[in-house]
Amino acid sequence: MKRIFRGLLVAAFALAAGFQQLMAQQMPSLPTDPSVRIGQLDNGLTYYIRHNALPENRAEFYIAQKVGSILEEPHQRGLAHFLEHMCFNGTKNFPGDEQGKSIVAWCESVGIKFGVNLNAYTSVDETVYNISNAPVDRAGVVDSCLLILHDWSNSVLLKDEEIDKERGVIHEEWRSRNSGALRVYTDLAPTIYPGEKYADCMPIGSIDVIDNFPYQAIRDYYHKWYRPDLQGIIVVGDIDVDAIEAKIKETFADIPAPVGAAERIYYPVGNNTEPIVAFGTDKEVDEASISIFFKQDPTPAEMKNSIPYLATNTMIGLINAMLNTRFSELMQSANPPFVRAYSSYGEFFLAKTKEAFAVEATSKPEELMGAMAALLQEVERVRRYGFTDSEYQRACANLMQRVESAYNEREKTSSSAYVQEYVNHFLDAEPIPGIEVEYQLLTQLLPNFPVEAINQVVQQLITDENQVVVIAAPEKEGISYPTTDDFKAMLKGMKSLEVEAYVDETSDEPLLAELPAGGTIVSEEPNAKYGATKLTLSNGVTVYVKSTDFKADEIRMRGISWGGQSQLPDAEGLNLMMMDDVMSLSGLGNFTRLNLNKALAGKRASVNATTSLRTEGVSGMCAPKDFETLMQLTYLTFTAPLKDEEAFASFKTRLKAQLEGAQANPLSSFNDSVQKALYGTHPRIVFTQPEMVEQIDYNRIFEMYADRFKDASDFSFFFVGNIDLATAKPLIAQYLGSLPNIGRKESPIDVKLHMRKGQFKNEYAKEQQTPMATIVKVITGDMPFNLQNRLRSSMLSQVMSMVYTEEVREKEGGTYGVQCGAELTNFPKEEMILQIIFQTDPTKKEHLTGIVMDQLKKVATEGPSEEHLQKVKEYMIKANADNQKENSYWMTNMVDYFFEGINMTDGYVEAINAMTAQDIRDLAADLLKQGNDIEVTMTVP
Repeated sequence: MKRIFRGLLVAAFALAAGFQQLMAQQMPSLPTDPSVRIGQLDNGLTYYIRHNALPENRAEFYIAQKVGSILEEPHQRGLAHFLEHMCFNGTKNFPGDEQGKSIVAWCESVGIKFGVNLNAYTSVDETVYNISNAPVDRAGVVDSCLLILHDWSNSVLLKDEEIDKERGVIHEEWRSRNSGALRVYTDLAPTIYPGEKYADCMPIGSIDVIDNFPYQAIRDYYHKWYRPDLQGIIVVGDIDVDAIEAKIKETFADIPAPVGAAERIYYPVGNNTEPIVAFGTDKEVDEASISIFFKQDPTPAEMKNSIPYLATNTMIGLINAMLNTRFSELMQSANPPFVRAYSSYGEFFLAKTKEAFAVEATSKPEELMGAMAALLQEVERVRRYGFTDSEYQRACANLMQRVESAYNEREKTSSSAYVQEYVNHFLDAEPIPGIEVEYQLLTQLLPNFPVEAINQVVQQLITDENQVVVIAAPEKEGISYPTTDDFKAMLKGMKSLEVEAYVDETSDEPLLAELPAGGTIVSEEPNAKYGATKLTLSNGVTVYVKSTDFKADEIRMRGISWGGQSQLPDAEGLNLMMMDDVMSLSGLGNFTRLNLNKALAGKRASVNATTSLRTEGVSGMCAPKDFETLMQLTYLTFTAPLKDEEAFASFKTRLKAQLEGAQANPLSSFNDSVQKALYGTHPRIVFTQPEMVEQIDYNRIFEMYADRFKDASDFSFFFVGNIDLATAKPLIAQYLGSLPNIGRKESPIDVKLHMRKGQFKNEYAKEQQTPMATIVKVITGDMPFNLQNRLRSSMLSQVMSMVYTEEVREKEGGTYGVQCGAELTNFPKEEMILQIIFQTDPTKKEHLTGIVMDQLKKVATEGPSEEHLQKVKEYMIKANADNQKENSYWMTNMVDYFFEGINMTDGYVEAINAMTAQDIRDLAADLLKQGNDIEVTMTVP
């Protein structure tokens, strides 16, 4: 960004009236948020500490490292990522196995769940570990979390036997992630980065190295690169900053400063005069994609903590927002040139040492040239003519709405949000002035930047050199692709394209030309369950309002009624499946969906209509200041959906392309096989094929939608958030009280969409580039729907996840992970569903499937271990305490209680504490004895 940064100072700022006066009033550098304490130990370790009480009694513990796969030697390819795994498999203070507690075991004993709150990632230039949502009100948790960070920094054991056990896990992770796209991009990297270090640095690495590397290779990498001068500790949460700082100094003091340390090189990426075109194909790439990069030099770290850098990033963000709006308009045309398209600015593909302005699209394979032409046409249009003032004003309004919302929520910001800012500051020197400073600066900056300044920046983003095109496409018979020279010629001809200036179609009319007459509130019942106020309107609509202070800038809404798609004919299976997607294309009132988005610029309000088998409803969200807009959108959603034939034609074209592409993905057929195994040939289960797209009936979908929303008298509406009841009541009466009322009372109909009973097994073979077996087991049984069984089913699935991690992943090294989930349903009947999914080497599928079932039967016979059960209880109680401060939690519980008549809140914690291993054993035994076991396996020929 250095070129843009400097150009902005001499060009764009010169156009900004009043900017010199602003600069005279402001320091050119940005301050660092005083709420975060930053320090460095003598050994070079950096730390960030901040007190933040959301959520209360919780804290985040991170260690960020300026190391990644780019630092591997050829014989270490994949070991940066392998090392990330090993950090959970034995450290000095958490050796695991018979020697003592492991990191995972200790964390789960206090409610920190592996894979949810305990995790890590490795990328090309960085590795980050986290212990999130730690319950710091419990004795010893702070000390133990810091000790884990200490061990990750300097004391990982890397035992021979643990390394060998982990080889299988990572081999299976490679197997599950070795998609067609990954193979293409790995093969293309040497073309994208000719002669450069980034040509061979994908974090998953070489499978030959993973399977065969000598133990010393990973130890060498660890001791060379995991060192305090490259590490940052971040602790944010409901903690005492002084106490944490003292503990960090004490805990990490024994880690020595590196002596004769290897230089941490950030490998450069060169410039190119001629365009680079990298084109690859694979049989399992499911859609053609094209990315056009215009490379830029990055902003030096020492220049980032400045007002011009903030201004530059803001302007580039506005450019991307406006260009993406234009791409959205193109996608809604009757014959869209691509399935999806977007622009962005950031790291150049894999590299931090080069940045890029990028425009990207996916398309039908045979339409790649057309997609590229459309991208280049829009890029050239904006380079030649710039953006219009009306586009710019909308983009500014939307940006300021987001910044204002963040400012309003400054006392309600979660610790996780702050952590990510500090990780970025440590790794990439991104500024952290705090939302108060950002809000103040942007409030002053934006009015001083005319659209001409933005259009100057566009000129610098779109370069004539440093162009790179990356294309991944399906390898299919009958498709002949253009050559790389063809794509180069198109790129070179961009300036000769015939393009006209963009015309921004807008409307000044209000959402509603005439306001509805409104109804009245005929009764008000304060202090209903959960502190809600119940309102009954004159048209029969029931409203529940719960005011909270969890979020300053959030009101959630949900409206729901019984009936749903069960009231519509089975024969409409295809249209019913597509109803929500198709209706989401529709406008409201006199506004198409595109024009509605323009009309709502600067507002935070949205409403979506949905239908399920049992219900129809609306959901929405708004800022308190936009509550009337939310009400108007809700009223229009019921009374005035607007057909958009062009958007529907575009939807069909794009859907057909997606369905055609999905045929290359083996998992697409697998999903259909699972549905067929569960539901057989029920007419409401539709396996959509490309040729079926033209059978979607827009008019019929509109008719069915109108039928579902023509009566609001049996609707219940729920509002949760920062809502003032006195202000909201007249608006609720006016808009919700005006919704149509025909006095219809419905109940959901049992359409016999029942899961298969008994034993069923379907194993089939499908050609795959990476041989893999995918196994799904679905076990069902009748089960009373109540709080006790909901808790028992959740506990069983969590216990089995722990068991499978230990037995199938860690002991066998047979899979990257076994997913286990449970659901308790009350329609069409009260039933429990346990689903187990995993992927593995085809030669191991029988063995591992046996272990999966044997372990479930063991729990059904012996019950879970007390250790596993206690870990689950700790997590559920901790999660429940956190949820109490979330609007979404109270929305769910209010709907459960007032609409469904189910109380899933009272006695929740007491029921968890009272649960025994016998309770879980009985549930598992009851489920298995009913004998309903469906298994679908996709393997290779």
